[in-house]
Amino acid sequence: MSATDVTRSAPDRAPEQPVEVPDAPGSRRVDWGRLVHLVLPAVVYLGIRQVSLLMLTWLSDHKGVRASDVLRSWDGDWFLAIAEGGYSGVPTKLVDAYGRHSMETPLAFFPGYPKVVGLLTWLGFQPVASALAVSVVAGIACAYALTRLGELVRGGSRRVGLVLVALFAGSPMAISLSMAYSEALFCAFAAWSLVFLVQRRWVYAGLWCALAGLVRTTGAALVLAVGLAALIAVIGRKQGWRPWVGGLLAPIGLLGYLGWVAVRTGEWNGWFALQERGWDSHFDWGAATWRFTVNRLADGRSILEVGTVALIALSLVLVGVAVRHRLEWPLFAYGVGVLVMDLGANGMMGSKARLMVPAFTLLIPVAVALAKRRTSTVLLVLAGFTLVGSWFGAYALTAWGYAI
Repeated sequence: MSATDVTRSAPDRAPEQPVEVPDAPGSRRVDWGRLVHLVLPAVVYLGIRQVSLLMLTWLSDHKGVRASDVLRSWDGDWFLAIAEGGYSGVPTKLVDAYGRHSMETPLAFFPGYPKVVGLLTWLGFQPVASALAVSVVAGIACAYALTRLGELVRGGSRRVGLVLVALFAGSPMAISLSMAYSEALFCAFAAWSLVFLVQRRWVYAGLWCALAGLVRTTGAALVLAVGLAALIAVIGRKQGWRPWVGGLLAPIGLLGYLGWVAVRTGEWNGWFALQERGWDSHFDWGAATWRFTVNRLADGRSILEVGTVALIALSLVLVGVAVRHRLEWPLFAYGVGVLVMDLGANGMMGSKARLMVPAFTLLIPVAVALAKRRTSTVLLVLAGFTLVGSWFGAYALTAWGYAI
């Protein structure tokens, strides 16, 4: 037998398989791709907010004030006082726009945010640190909700969601999301309520809407969106009892607080009366906003006032873009509702830009369009947008006495 025959008659060998070396006891492999995917919304949000804070620090140093003091100023003093002493323990040095203080004056501020801050102070944390921590955590929670919302909308994707987070975090007066203010907490509750609403998870949508109603009166816009969607589902006899429960839960927080203030003040419209008596704030169908716009265009003495007029105009453009994009109607109703409540009231014109921040759903069409561009284009646009928005917010807080 030849060597060749011996070779041919030998049994075929199975191909060698790579030998897996077991992990060392107690060790786990890190899935970096999954980890990055998980933390990216928080990284995008916190990174852009950090740019805004650095801008604020720079301008604060230039003006000779401390950024930490700015972050807790204006309404922040009221929220901190309520968090520490409740509505009855607010110092008399805190007064309304006319320099007055009564036992009823603090009731103009909704309880959701100061109650959460008060819980942390009760646990032993410092009040200011607690207030800022609540805003940071709530902002991160909102970022994850916006990322999910960007995936659920028409033409959406995770990329759209991340762009939406960047637009939200870098918008003019988004600096309020890092302050001892209620914007971040409200936006977190509102964004998650809208996520559940789009998913038709009615009970959760109603529950988060109720919580949002305890934080800001802007919760009325959210109640409108959730309530109308639930009503349509009930009329169409869809999903059984769940739309009923979601629709009934939605207004509980807002109506509950307004009712409590009515009892405390002895007036059926107690909260609205407090706003008008203390800050001359009432709904005038946009008459004051129109006068402000016309006057500033005729005599723009402040760059911030002209900038506010530009933002008002831009917000109306975004409404038109949302219509053209056919943004899901509950999201459209919420965003427009926020704008109507903001622009339709007189109040302080300097706060208009800040009060637009919760109207984040109107940014969705922009996020969808921008996400289709090349990554380099997206990054350049978002970087420029963030720098301009960060400057606007920082300059408003340090150079304009009536910014928020």
